[in-house]
This record gives sequence, structure tokens and C-alpha cells, in this order.
Amino acid sequence: MSNLAERHRRFHALHQSGCFVIPNPWDMGSARMMAASGAVALATTSAGFAFTLGRPDMGRVTRDEALRHAQDIVRATPLPVSGDFENGFADAPDDVAETIRLAAEVGLSGCSIEDTRMVEGNPAYAFDLAVERIRAAADAARSLGRPFILCARADGVMNGVYDLDEAIRRIQAFEKAGADLVYVPVPPGPEELRRVVQSVGVPVNGLAAGPLRQLTVPDFAALGVRRISLGSMIARVTHAAIAEQMEAIVKDGSFAKLSAAASGDLINRMLAAGAGETGHE
Repeated sequence: MSNLAERHRRFHALHQSGCFVIPNPWDMGSARMMAASGAVALATTSAGFAFTLGRPDMGRVTRDEALRHAQDIVRATPLPVSGDFENGFADAPDDVAETIRLAAEVGLSGCSIEDTRMVEGNPAYAFDLAVERIRAAADAARSLGRPFILCARADGVMNGVYDLDEAIRRIQAFEKAGADLVYVPVPPGPEELRRVVQSVGVPVNGLAAGPLRQLTVPDFAALGVRRISLGSMIARVTHAAIAEQMEAIVKDGSFAKLSAAASGDLINRMLAAGAGETGHE
């Protein structure tokens, strides 16, 4: 792998000022195409990766699988990579801390940890335990001796298990516990996202999904968002194309929509460009 220390420094620097987009590849090919398109950093997508394994989203991928996948994404391009590691694949704070250490070992420049239990209904961890889990993760990240951006997520608004006031209470506590970045996925709208940003002193991640899909990068920047992620949205667009094409073929017997396919030459050029100096798997 190319100079990981430099990648970690670049990733840390990206979070210090401005606003940038961090797209979410689901395999090495999509990572290289995103890199070739001008991405400055990448993040894995737990849902997108689960889809490649033929599994539904939420809690169906093991920690070992996620780590191997993350290492593949790190190897795919010269860009820094953050891991979407759901609830840290554990309930106990010490086990979440171990996930952070393992994430660092495979070359990740950061990692996100949710306050959601990976069971039916996606209940949130109790407030005190949620904070302790982030504190343990932050302590593990600080012990690495190199930059590592820990993103603490408050997912209860998205999952319908608590309101925005509770999300803000949590991210404020996550900041005090040592999180470098906080994230409330899919608040009801731009003004609620602005409130999230104004409630903390650390950078905020915004998700271009739901009601926020209509915003542009300058719009997110004007709200004070530092990092814009796409989650599984591009993976879902790809899967929508599969569904649309197959419906036309199976139901209508038509291949006309295949005319929208990208050329092999274009894909090959982007894969080569995205590999950069990593070139070899």
C-alpha cells in the first residue's frame, strides 16, 4: 500500500477547514472509479458491502468481513479511507475499542461508530452506555500515535427512536468524550442540520440523502458542514439500474435500455486512473 502515514495526515487535514465530499464505494472497482472522478477520500458503506454479499443491510456483516473489505478499499487507491463500522460490531466499550485498533491495523484513516444496537427495530444504546462506547473508541484512537478521525453517530432520528433534541444531547456528549467528528444522519431538513452544526464545536458530517438530497455542496458548506457522505446512495442507484434493466428485459423483452451502458474503454481508463500508484492488488 502507498504511504499510509501521508494518507492519514491528508485525511486529518481535510477535517480542519472547508467542506469536502467523501463518497462510499462498495468494492475495489467502484473505489477506483470514484478516485478517478476526483474524490479526495473514501468511506466504506456497510449497506453497499452487504448488498455485494447478497445480504440485507444492518448487522449482517461480521467484523472480520468488514475489516477484510476495508483493507481491499485501502489497497484499491491512493486515497485515505474511513470505515463504516456500524456499532463497532460490539456492545461493550472495550470491544468497540478493539474494533478501532483493528481498523487502524488494516490502514484506515478513520472510522464511524453508531449508537444503535444491531437488532430488530434498531434501538439506541442507553445514553450513558452510548457515551462510554465513544469514550473507549476515542481513547483507542488517541493511543495509536497517529491521526485517526473518529466519527460518532447519533442514528436515533433516522431510525425513529429519539428526537433531534436527544440527538444533540448525544453528540454534545460524544464531543466531550473525544469524538473528532459527529454525525446525525437524515435530520428533517436544512434548518435542523444547521442546528446540529451550531450545537457542537467539532466538525459535522452531513448525509446527502432523504430531504437533504436537494442540497448542493455549497449549500452544505453554507450550513457549516465539514464533510458530506453519500452512504449507500450510489450503491442503491446502481441497484436501481439493475432492477430497471431486468424489468425491461424480463417483462418487456426489450434490450433498448442497455444503450445507457458505459463503454468498456471508459471503465478501463477510470479503473487504471483510480488505482494511481497502487496499481497492483
